[in-house]
Amino acid sequence: MHSITATGFIKGKVVLIVLSVLFSGCLRGSLSKNNSGEYKKGMVVSAHPSSSKVGLDILKKGGNAVDAAVAVQFALAVVYPGAGNLGGGGFMVYRSASGELATLDFREKAPGKASRDMYLDSSGNAVTEMSLFGHLAAGVPGSVDGMVKAHEKFGKLSWAEVVQPALDLARKGFPITDSQVEEFTELQENIKKYNPGKSYFIKEKWAKGDSWIQEDLAKTLELIRDKGRDGFYAGEVADHIEAEMISGGGLISKEDLKNYQSQWREPLIGNYKDYKVITMPPTSSGGIALLQLLNSVEEFPLSKWGHNSDSTVQVVVEAERRVYADRASHLGDPDFYKVPQKYLVNPIYSKYRMKDFNWEKATLSTDIKAGEVPKENEETTHFSIVDREGNAVSVTTTLNGGYGSMVFVKGAGFLLNNEMDDFSVKPGTPNMYGLLGGEANSIVPGKRMLSSMTPTILEKGGELFMVVGTPGGSTIITSVFQTILNVIEFDMGMQAAVNAKKFHHQWYPDVVTVEQGGLDTLVRNKLEKKGYIFKERKAIGRVDAILKTQWGYYEGGADPRGDDTKMGW
Repeated sequence: MHSITATGFIKGKVVLIVLSVLFSGCLRGSLSKNNSGEYKKGMVVSAHPSSSKVGLDILKKGGNAVDAAVAVQFALAVVYPGAGNLGGGGFMVYRSASGELATLDFREKAPGKASRDMYLDSSGNAVTEMSLFGHLAAGVPGSVDGMVKAHEKFGKLSWAEVVQPALDLARKGFPITDSQVEEFTELQENIKKYNPGKSYFIKEKWAKGDSWIQEDLAKTLELIRDKGRDGFYAGEVADHIEAEMISGGGLISKEDLKNYQSQWREPLIGNYKDYKVITMPPTSSGGIALLQLLNSVEEFPLSKWGHNSDSTVQVVVEAERRVYADRASHLGDPDFYKVPQKYLVNPIYSKYRMKDFNWEKATLSTDIKAGEVPKENEETTHFSIVDREGNAVSVTTTLNGGYGSMVFVKGAGFLLNNEMDDFSVKPGTPNMYGLLGGEANSIVPGKRMLSSMTPTILEKGGELFMVVGTPGGSTIITSVFQTILNVIEFDMGMQAAVNAKKFHHQWYPDVVTVEQGGLDTLVRNKLEKKGYIFKERKAIGRVDAILKTQWGYYEGGADPRGDDTKMGW
């Protein structure tokens, strides 16, 4: 084993973590990666084995679901730099054992000096690299404030106890995985390009088992442990962030950091057959889109047709096409734009949107516009947790693109996000995930950019049923949607539902992307004759989820597409 000293992360991606904790049975040990098993006392599913262990240790120590979530969030900032973060943001959905619901929006915000056309050239054309890489791509981070607020409201252990494990990982080091060796090696040139004069993450050769030590990041976590919110948004770390912005032409100021506040919002609640769906409202687009998709397909006999049959695929694709058209026009930050939320999630509206669906041929996306509503408005990490009392937490957090802006904050050792690309840089111009947007999601100082993150909790008969979420950019919504259908309609267990091949359509481009080997050749041929265009790709999503079985046990699903690891006891 080698020892490497580094002090930061890399370019931003989104990570999915699912932490589910259930304390009501006997000790049964821990689950290895993707091993089948059901546990009653607790379960953690996250994107990295080290972060899963941190979450499980907190649960064994007597911490509750929120304690474990905070600990895993900070641990991921150390061990999973592609999406785990201090310099990003995200969303939390909470359900207490008594049925109390809450959602926390700790999404990043546009800096005070941001402007609507800041990424356009003199001819009015979008300069996409400016919103994707470098200092100008970063929004004001929300993750630390979000964890502080969540812990203040629901935490049980002390703040220092839940931050300390991440600090230890940064200072003492942790072994990197095979996939991280490959990623870290490929990113060396870009890290050098956007971090002149810094040595973070730079190494001539990475190897599996290398112990990665990050002393500057450890110092930042020490300040957060000792000073809470002020350890990040004021003092030494705030000075480092502002100095980094000045050196690279970025916009975040100490005033932006001081003014940032995450926001508790009313949960978005819907129903699918006998299930209650609790999900995230805007600035996440994921919750509204998920409910629209479920409403759109509810009347069709999917279970009779079967998983990934031609009829199932056709109905799902047509629903996705219409929902993503609505997303482009009607969704934005509710603090700046009146989102027509009640209208969009009404089942009658979804039936109206599907009325021109034609079994004989594919609908052309050029013929689909956003629905008329009354005038009112790929990389991520997710974790889900249930504690001994039955409280549940579903959290999705991200830097946006893999390793975000690729800019390390000198002296503080963490990566900044590139979330500004999630705004409509220019209405009608696609972002890094090919998603279109309109005026509802235009850039305004202090505004939160729209997100596809979809942390979700399901109930059945008033009891917890599932905790689910995923990374994957624009595919997040459809991956969560199809995972839910896999369990409810196609009678899959949690791991099988996560493993199942997925497909995706997002209105534009007018192509169905499908995981390699995801569709039977006969099914694909039938749909191609109707005008559907397919394009194969590698993995779609990295779903980590937990299912409460009919026997009262909890079954984890850790996505085999990555290093995702489930542990239980």
